[in-house]
Amino acid sequence: MMNFKGARAHKFAESPVLKLRLPAWRSRLMALLILSCFAVLIGRSFYLQVLNNDFLQEKGESRYQRDLEISASRGRIADRNGDVLAISTPMKSVWAIPADARLTPDQIKQLASLLEIGVKELSQKLASDKSFVFLRRQLPPEVGDRVAALKLPGIGQDKEYRRYYPSGEMTAHMVGFTGVDDKGLEGVELAFQSQLLGHSGSRSVIKDRRGQIVEDVGSIKPPQDGKDIHLALDSKIQYLAYSHLKQAMTDFKAKAGGAVVLDVRTGEVLALANWPTYNPNNRERLSGAQLRNRAVTDTYEPGSTLKPFTVAQALESGKVRFDTVINCAPGRLTIGSATISDAHPHGALTVAQVIQKSSNVGAAKIAAMLSAKQMWDMFDAVGFGQVSRLGFPGEVSGRVRPWKTWRPIEQATMSYGHGISVSLMQLARAYSVFARDGDMIPLTLTKLETTPLASTRVFSAQTAREVRAMLEMAVQPGGTAPKAQIPGYRVGGKTGTAYKLEGGQYARKYVASFVGLAPVSDPRLIVAVMIDEPGGAQHYGGDVAGPVFAGVMAGALRTLGIAPDAAVQVAQGNAPKAPKEKL
Repeated sequence: MMNFKGARAHKFAESPVLKLRLPAWRSRLMALLILSCFAVLIGRSFYLQVLNNDFLQEKGESRYQRDLEISASRGRIADRNGDVLAISTPMKSVWAIPADARLTPDQIKQLASLLEIGVKELSQKLASDKSFVFLRRQLPPEVGDRVAALKLPGIGQDKEYRRYYPSGEMTAHMVGFTGVDDKGLEGVELAFQSQLLGHSGSRSVIKDRRGQIVEDVGSIKPPQDGKDIHLALDSKIQYLAYSHLKQAMTDFKAKAGGAVVLDVRTGEVLALANWPTYNPNNRERLSGAQLRNRAVTDTYEPGSTLKPFTVAQALESGKVRFDTVINCAPGRLTIGSATISDAHPHGALTVAQVIQKSSNVGAAKIAAMLSAKQMWDMFDAVGFGQVSRLGFPGEVSGRVRPWKTWRPIEQATMSYGHGISVSLMQLARAYSVFARDGDMIPLTLTKLETTPLASTRVFSAQTAREVRAMLEMAVQPGGTAPKAQIPGYRVGGKTGTAYKLEGGQYARKYVASFVGLAPVSDPRLIVAVMIDEPGGAQHYGGDVAGPVFAGVMAGALRTLGIAPDAAVQVAQGNAPKAPKEKL
């Protein structure tokens, strides 16, 4: 039998079977290793949290802290009287962080309904692998508030601005418009982009994993709104130009047209209208033809509106006088293999009557008295072949070929506006040389707060006054534009009717134009009108463009409070005499 008494004499832990014999140095080594690990952890924690905590701070901020852009308002555009033509209104843009936007089908349906987009389209955006996507931009603030009320994860919104144009299509080509990112795309919006565009600010916020702002850390940079632009444009005169041009488009079934009004004392552009036009507040369906600012981007052969410049150069050179007789019979002139004809044959005409009757033969014979270089220098001096430097996007220079390549027939046709191309704005500015007694000043789109820039003399004052008298004859009985007369005011101007070039050949299509000034006794305004492809029986400049000039000029003179000068108007049927040089 086992002796249980002896077994109970030994403790269990002291059993020889369970007793482990290990070297003493091993336990000391293990203790040292454990202490070393703790020391490394403590040292690493001290290094990261005390000596170099920038790394962890940066990583934390990258996950939760965001710098949000604070939108700046774009500067306003106003006319010379302070009437607003373009203003920015606050809107909301709704965006999503697709990784966080875990929405239920019902939530997607609700959001799609508020954003007015399809459920399928919204689902595709939310399934994007991008870190950020816009769901809908430029929403009314009340819609943004309804979206925010849904408290959807990963869905946020920012404040932005949308441009609003109170005058709509009336000033569309002058003012232009902006894109969805508030940058100018056309007109003054593009030309003055650097002044109008504000500079966005920013602020720091803390966001949770759902994209919701939980703390506003503070502002980093305040936004700077853009500067306001005050145009030279007068909204009342602009309406006159727009409405009369629009009516002419209907009356004559024309393809397109343009009208420009200039203040000859300052060079300010008081009105610029084109047709067809567009509504800059609704640009979803626009064609290139509607967007074209034809007054500065399109060129055409100006026809007989160039005859006064040929005559002015001949007067300035001493080749002719106001009453020099030019034999225009039998209404045709052959140069080489080409023949020039008058619309109505004339016999002997004075130089003044060449302008009054608009004789092609007379203009060609006067041009033959000048050298090609003299004519080219004159065209260059009045701004043809050059951009007018208004700053409008797409502004063209027109075409005046080098004088050394001119043939006699080309010099003859250029004397009455064929073989040369200009823009309507160029032509309007060129006529200021007759309104300003022979000198010219630069044009400006903005309202002048100081005196105009220095002028450049082109013709003598006597030459300018003599041509001005001829222009007055052209609108009187016996001239080509009696429909351009204005009761109570003396006006002067010149008609133009030119064939259009298509495929290098002249087609039976016309460009009708009229450029005039008033009051003749002390010119203040120039109005230039161009009608492209008038339909129906009437296509001459005096019949088509002349009435538009009369309507715009009459209203503009009254708007500016310019006194009538009809008291000194000559009797009907009597041609004005050549004005004498003022001493």
